[in-house]
Amino acid sequence: MWNIDVAYREQLQPTFDRLFGKKEQLEQNRPLSGGAVQKITEALSVEWTYNSNSIEGNTLSLRETQMILQEGVTISGKSLREHFEAVNHETALKLLYELVDKKSNISSKDILSLHALVLRNIEDDFAGRFRNAGVRIAGANFTPPNAQKVSSLFDELIDFVNENPLGLNSIELATVFHHKFVWIHPFFDGNGRTVRLAMNLLLMKEGFPPAIILKNDRAKYYDGLNSANNGNYQKLSLLMAQALERTLNIYLSAIPGNDTEYTEISNLVKEADLPYGQEYISLLARQGKIDAHKEGRNWFTTKEAVEAYVQNRKRKR
Repeated sequence: MWNIDVAYREQLQPTFDRLFGKKEQLEQNRPLSGGAVQKITEALSVEWTYNSNSIEGNTLSLRETQMILQEGVTISGKSLREHFEAVNHETALKLLYELVDKKSNISSKDILSLHALVLRNIEDDFAGRFRNAGVRIAGANFTPPNAQKVSSLFDELIDFVNENPLGLNSIELATVFHHKFVWIHPFFDGNGRTVRLAMNLLLMKEGFPPAIILKNDRAKYYDGLNSANNGNYQKLSLLMAQALERTLNIYLSAIPGNDTEYTEISNLVKEADLPYGQEYISLLARQGKIDAHKEGRNWFTTKEAVEAYVQNRKRKR
């Protein structure tokens, strides 16, 4: 089960180092303003719910999701199931934050409780219960294990993340957990939503903000999972790191005196005297080689991030 190729580490280590540095900076400045944290948490909860549900086919827009969750509005033309998916995910998030505050290790019971909320009023017969029959996943390059093995494999996965026998850093560990969870496919329905909650339980217990996989990265996300089925975790790890970079930058922006300003790359190239063009800087962002994050389909970075990359290259020559 633990076929993990760690050759990607050499390429991603600078990215990991940057993210852990940002986490340390965030921890050193805690507690942040209560009002600022509340606003960020509320905004990210809506984004998280929208993106996670959209990846699974929910057609609610970000604005419609916000209206349902914060205004109690019913959206005309949208199914009852889609409304339940939004409300259920927000309820599961509330439980998630409670679990983060507990000092205990992650458990199967925690994840079953999250899954029960995800499927509440949708598939009540299956909510919070492992599947008891075989399943197939359209478009995937593997077949999930026999249902009789699910419980023991899941226990093995929980033991693995709690013991961390391979000495993985917390980003790598959450990535491996995410993939192995999807591979086991422990539930008939709700696997994706639940794993994106559970892997963030791991990250948030380690002091990171949530990593929100964006709807626009859906194809990249599934490609990363399929690569991980063959033991190659580079694509999935990079996507996870990029999701974390975005939310770390959001929280760091709430630190008093932080004047770091992220600009869309196309605009930055026009405004700043940089040694590279838009295409190359965008490539560096996609590869995780510079401090950058994605909003929608566009990449944002800073002049300082590009200059730091240039200086680093000079030192290595």
